Amino acid sequence: MTKTASDLTRPDSSLSPSFSGAAGTGGPPPAGGTPWHASHVADVLAELGTTREGLGTAEARSRLATVGPNVLPRARQDGPLQLLWRQIHSPLIWVLIASAALAIALGKVTDGVVVLAVVVLNTIIGFIQEYRASRALAALVDMVPEQVTVMRDGERQSVPAAELVPGDVVLLASGDRVPADMRLVALKGLSVEEAALTGESVPAGKQLDPVAADAPLGDRRSMVFGGTLVTGGTATAAVTTTGVRTELGRISAMLREAATLETPLTRALGVIGRYITVGILLVAAAMLVVGTLRATAQALPRGDALREALMFAIALAVGAIPEGLPAIVTIALAIGVQRMVARRAIIRKLPAVETLGSTTVICSDKTGTLTRNEMTVQALWLPGSGHLEVTGVGYRPDGRFVRGGDVLPEAPADARRLLLHAALCSDATLRWEGEAHHDGAYHVAGDPTEGALVVAAEKAGTSVEAARRAHPRLDVVPFESEHQYMATLHAMPDGARVVVKGAPEVVLPRCAGVDGGAVLGEVERLALRGMRVLAVASRPWDGPSVSLEPADVAGGLQLDGLVGMIDPPRAEAVEAVRACREAGITVKMITGDHEATARAIGRELGLVADAAAPEAALSGAQLGRMDDAALREAAERTHVFARVAPEHKLRLVRALQERGHVVAMTGDGVNDAPALKQANIGVAMGITGTSVSKETADVVLADDNFASIAAAVEEGRRVYDNLIKSLAFVLPTNLGLALILLCAVVAFPFDATTGQLLLPVLPTQLLWINLVATVSLALPLAFEAREPDIMRRPPRDPRAPVLNRLVVMRTVVVGALMAAGAIGLFVWEYRSSLTAGRAADVALAKAQTMAVTTVILFQVFYLLTCRSLRDSLRAIGLFSNPTVFAGIALVLGLQGLFVYLPAMHAVFDTMPLGVRDVALSTAAAAVVLPVVTLMKWLDARAVRRGARTVGVRPL
Repeated sequence: MTKTASDLTRPDSSLSPSFSGAAGTGGPPPAGGTPWHASHVADVLAELGTTREGLGTAEARSRLATVGPNVLPRARQDGPLQLLWRQIHSPLIWVLIASAALAIALGKVTDGVVVLAVVVLNTIIGFIQEYRASRALAALVDMVPEQVTVMRDGERQSVPAAELVPGDVVLLASGDRVPADMRLVALKGLSVEEAALTGESVPAGKQLDPVAADAPLGDRRSMVFGGTLVTGGTATAAVTTTGVRTELGRISAMLREAATLETPLTRALGVIGRYITVGILLVAAAMLVVGTLRATAQALPRGDALREALMFAIALAVGAIPEGLPAIVTIALAIGVQRMVARRAIIRKLPAVETLGSTTVICSDKTGTLTRNEMTVQALWLPGSGHLEVTGVGYRPDGRFVRGGDVLPEAPADARRLLLHAALCSDATLRWEGEAHHDGAYHVAGDPTEGALVVAAEKAGTSVEAARRAHPRLDVVPFESEHQYMATLHAMPDGARVVVKGAPEVVLPRCAGVDGGAVLGEVERLALRGMRVLAVASRPWDGPSVSLEPADVAGGLQLDGLVGMIDPPRAEAVEAVRACREAGITVKMITGDHEATARAIGRELGLVADAAAPEAALSGAQLGRMDDAALREAAERTHVFARVAPEHKLRLVRALQERGHVVAMTGDGVNDAPALKQANIGVAMGITGTSVSKETADVVLADDNFASIAAAVEEGRRVYDNLIKSLAFVLPTNLGLALILLCAVVAFPFDATTGQLLLPVLPTQLLWINLVATVSLALPLAFEAREPDIMRRPPRDPRAPVLNRLVVMRTVVVGALMAAGAIGLFVWEYRSSLTAGRAADVALAKAQTMAVTTVILFQVFYLLTCRSLRDSLRAIGLFSNPTVFAGIALVLGLQGLFVYLPAMHAVFDTMPLGVRDVALSTAAAAVVLPVVTLMKWLDARAVRRGARTVGVRPL
């Protein structure tokens, strides 16, 4: 019976758009409740209301009107105005805008324009930083092909993929991208690259027979899924689900729902900004009252008194707000980005640089990240010789053969024979790039498993290309998933010979004189090591012709041996995992590969001690049966997860975050995208990664290497250390300037001639200090070398305040010291000038110039102490960061212009200083060196005594 469009809207219909579907299937099951992959072909066609000849055109149109097009929705992106608003909508920015507006309204146009220029500059920097909206969902849409070949009205037709409906019968061939989720109806040698969805390192062979109802996605051999790629063979398949109900659609929905998390630094700076804003408003209000009262007491008109008090408040805002801090943070992160590029990590989002430094858990994919993504022969078993190990990893000519602990100079004859036969019974070819036995490498064209066999033969001393010419192939029975073997017929010097390779359980029964049980025991032993095992057999050809049929290899074969292969761990990944452990970072492997393989790789990486222990690994099926509480415990306790689906990865990341972890998640497939977005740091693979994973991620690895993640974490810690040093340098300046203004408002007299309060530093001079001097001196701290123990300390607690005890104490002491020095010299110089008979305005300008110069020189000396918050300048090396001295030279040069250039006098109301004046300012500023050195010594002494450190390490 053919279903009509009206059938599609029935509540119990398998095609109803409102049907939620079976868990994890990506679409509705047949009415009986059996998932598509577990149903027989005839039942599937009956439930879909179709036949092998496909739907009629009219019926397809009717269904399309009911179920909708086979497309994925595109996410609505933030527009430029929304991005611009986010840059402005900050408490500190609003205070600055209000201060600028007040200054202009009060006639201080220059002051107001300068402050607004600062706001505009910071806004532009932030806008550019965010102006790359995520294209992850658009990339998902692009994975659906535009045209597909279907059977309509009993004929082949090419139709837009968007018009596919459940019940359509699609024809697939090698190179096609699968347009929807489909149940296979017929096939020949079909293999599909599903790594983007399942994480499998090799193409999946397909079959027509149903599989278990609870089979994970990677084991649903009777299905093909939208977005995957046909790598070999042909097939006919019936569309079961389209659009948002496909596996790709489910991932799209999870990607939209995954949270975009605020980074620890962004969150911490937001808190600091709110505190500073509240503090400034409270103090400004107090200054407004005190200033108005004092101005009124000086017999100033009420309007003038209020105007003067408002200018005090504006000056406080300009002095206390660290205007240059956003620029310092952005530039410091950008410098970190450049350093990470040199270490093969490309940062897509600036805050990710800092977040890497606080990472506590790295959830890593296996294939290509922890492993080489190169199927490699690791072990042989020979009937007459037993077990033989093959050392040397990857497609490089460095393989060696080991038996009984002794390294053999070359492969034994029976091993060479086994590998020769395996290579002849393969279609993969090799291309050598680079200098022989130096920096070159083999590149495989064809199936990775066959490539491993061909590479092993080359390592054994056999030129495969020459062997294929010497033993030409006469005929072949190609590999098909139904019979699980491949057979080839070759011309040999002693007569034609048949060679068979395939699954041991299929090949062994065809061999004569073999103890199948004993050999299968060897197969099991290799499989427990996570290896994929192939059996190779052969026999002389005695057929009347050179036409090879399956019946010709049904028996009488001679077993050549077993070949065990695996995608081995990267040597550098093993070291990187160890380094992460020393740094207090937990590494967890989350893979779509089989559990046995995951356990074996986990043991070699040092993630598990005993791969055979039940608690060593968990499967996706086990995770699916856990509630949230049990999952949180399992996520914390277990380090290897196998056969996981996208929703499992997403749940694992969320569970770890709920336990307080900062999670970095790596991945390369579409199935990884939701977890990449949910993680605090999403890390995509640059070589093998899909466009979806790259667009979703915060970091892209140029070499797909886990060691690059460890290097990025190290660089992230260095960036954070240097940002804290910048904060420790910048904040005392702002506190010191605020204290200078407070003292002036509370205690300083009014000028008898002008009626204005004597200010040690004018608002425009405050901006000079905050933007020109502070930024120029703080930026060199971003280039500081990493601390020696940077990867031996535990990760920073993301909940810990950025302003730890050391930074707060340093800010208070240094800020007070700076204010005392500047005020003391200002008062001394102002009185001395008046006593010497200078005019009041001249005396005031010179005293203010001297106060500003004292603050600048104070910053220069303080910068040297900030190069390490715990160690002395001698310990870190005076010249280990030459940019510090370049920054000091730049600031001293600019300050010279500030003091001696007439054009600067007109803008900033400054005057030239004499040698004595500069010497006095230098002496007052240098006091900070012994004071901070004493504080470091007291801190180090407290640490040695076992007290809680007030340094940059977490308390």
